[in-house]
Order: sequence, then structure tokens, then C-alpha cells
Amino acid sequence: MSWFQGFESGGFDVNGTHIHARFGGDRGKPALLLLHGFPQTHVIWHRVAQQLQQDYFLVMPDLRGYGDSLKEPGLADHSNYSKRTMAADMVALMDALGCGSFFLCGHDRGGRVAHRLALDHPARVHKLCVLDIAPTVDMYEGTTMEFARYYYHWFLLIQPSPLPEMMIGPNARAVLHVTLGGWGAGRLDYIEPQALAEYERCFCRAESIHAACEDYRASAGIDLEHDRESRARGDKVACDMLVLCGERGLVHRLFDPLALWRGQCSGEVTYRALTAGHFIPEELHQETARSLRGFFV
Repeated sequence: MSWFQGFESGGFDVNGTHIHARFGGDRGKPALLLLHGFPQTHVIWHRVAQQLQQDYFLVMPDLRGYGDSLKEPGLADHSNYSKRTMAADMVALMDALGCGSFFLCGHDRGGRVAHRLALDHPARVHKLCVLDIAPTVDMYEGTTMEFARYYYHWFLLIQPSPLPEMMIGPNARAVLHVTLGGWGAGRLDYIEPQALAEYERCFCRAESIHAACEDYRASAGIDLEHDRESRARGDKVACDMLVLCGERGLVHRLFDPLALWRGQCSGEVTYRALTAGHFIPEELHQETARSLRGFFV
């Protein structure tokens, strides 16, 4: 894929799974781990990576269950797709690449993995950036009719297997396009053809659809247990945070991300709303790169 020229890719057997990752940049510079969300892969960072490869050693994995990483069947309690498990995958990956501590940024589901990673492994994270999310507990507990209407997938994908898998499977490409063209984007032309082809290749498989459902099933169950346990203990993100949201996205409109993240972080929290929908790294790749470069110092 020409837009990742200069980057390496490979597979890593870590934490009992197989993670595919692309990595490169300057080994002498700080490490920056970039995590994608649903229904995408590490490819969402392709334009941002071009902007940042001189400033960081970039690591862009496919999360467990996504892209070319392993897509194993979900366990009864969905714990193998919990954000705690997925965060442990990422720590083990960074170990394999020789990165002790690092900057961390996650979009969408990757932001939830990043949040859990910062809670469970605080010594590894210098600074944390999350894109277009509020804390999972607060989003579920703040559900309104408008939220349920636009984030319908949160409630569809958590239904017991195999119902959502059967509903999505025959129409996977159409569901993918509707998702990528929604959530404030209103179009698909912000995605380069090569990137869209990669999303289609990776998402439109039975095992990928099942894994995505397991990701959401975990968030509605075991992840909430973990998050509430952390809150009961008073655990908070220890480092500074940057929160970027799209002005046309639902999180910015229906929640107060700054207040919610300040409640879960003992460091300084900075908030910016950008003129984008949900898929900020592709809609506004230059502004995303500038924001990350300005924060991760």
C-alpha cells in the first residue's frame, strides 16, 4: 500500500493472540501508539502517519478481532474481547517492539482500549489522547432516545450471537458504507479508494463481524464491570489528556466530554471540537496531526 511507504508491517504473537501491526518513523524519537476503532483498521491513520513519521516512532496495530489480527470466537463472558484484554495486547506488542513507555492515542473503540490501558498500565503512558468518545459508563448511563437512534449499533451488536451476525452478514458491505458515511460525515469521499477497499476486505467476513459484535458485547458487560470497579477504587488516568471530538458528531452534541473526562483524570484535560464528524483522522488528517504533534511533547 503506497501510502504507507517507509513503514514495515508484521505479525506478533502476544498475550495469547496474533496482532498485525504497521510501524515505522524515527526510532530515535518518542514512540506513539495509534489505535483505530469500529469498523476500521490501522489504515485510518495512513494520512496522519505521513505527517508524523519524522517526529515519532509510530506503531499502528489492528486491534484483536479487526483487520489482519486474530479473530477468535468470543467466550461466554466476552472477556477475550474486554478492553482490559485488548489493552494487554497492546502493552505486549509495545514490549515486542522494544518500547518501554509511549504516547497513546485512540479513536472510537481504540479510545476505549487506550483509556483502559492508561488505567491498568499508568507507568507506560506519557500522555493520552482520545478521539470522539466519552467514558463508556457515562455514555450508557446517559442514553437518550436521540443517542439510541443514532448509535443504534451499540444496542444491535450486543444482542446474543448469532442474531446480529446473521443480520449484518448478507449486507456487510452496505452496512459498512452506511456506517462510514454516517455519524456526522454525510459522505464517503473523505476516504481514499485504497483505504475503503481495505475496510471492505477486512470487515466483510463472518469472523470479522462476529469479532466486532464481541467487542461491543464486552463493552456492555465485562467492560462496565471493570470501569465501575475502577471508579469505586478511585482509579483515574494519571497523565495529561487531550480529547478531540467532531462538531458534527454525536458525542460533542449530546454529552459534555470535557467534564466527563475531567472526572476520570487526575492530570490536565484539554478539549477541542473540530469541524468534522466522527472519523476525524481521515476527515481532518492535517489538523489531527497538528493537534497530536502539539500535545505529544
